[in-house]
Amino acid sequence: MLVVGVLDWVMAEFVRLYHGVPADQAQRIVDQLVTRQAPAVQDFGADLKVLRADLGASEHTLVLLYQRGEEGADLSELTKWSPTSMRTNLRRTLGALAEKKRFVHQAGDHYTITRAGQAHVEQKRLLDP
Repeated sequence: MLVVGVLDWVMAEFVRLYHGVPADQAQRIVDQLVTRQAPAVQDFGADLKVLRADLGASEHTLVLLYQRGEEGADLSELTKWSPTSMRTNLRRTLGALAEKKRFVHQAGDHYTITRAGQAHVEQKRLLDP
């Protein structure tokens, strides 16, 4: 994580110096360029599939949102990508991740993983296949 953080900062500095933009704008540009990949998720075009069957609903949802990065996902997408057994309580699961744990940011029916959520996924090694 340290190496990735340092490389993100170096890349942002290159963008800032080359384009003459403020540091926060340079960081947003780099964040849009860098896509975090989750080995535990396979992308089938418009469909994502979590390859780990041992994850609970919260972990499953966090892995999906980690894969989506800053783009996030709508409730309808998350519902489509979740196993049938997790769909009934998905809204409640997302609410707990947003309100209690602060791992997810909610804007209407759109959800995005927070830095705290990303750190949790990485610390718990949820991305391992």
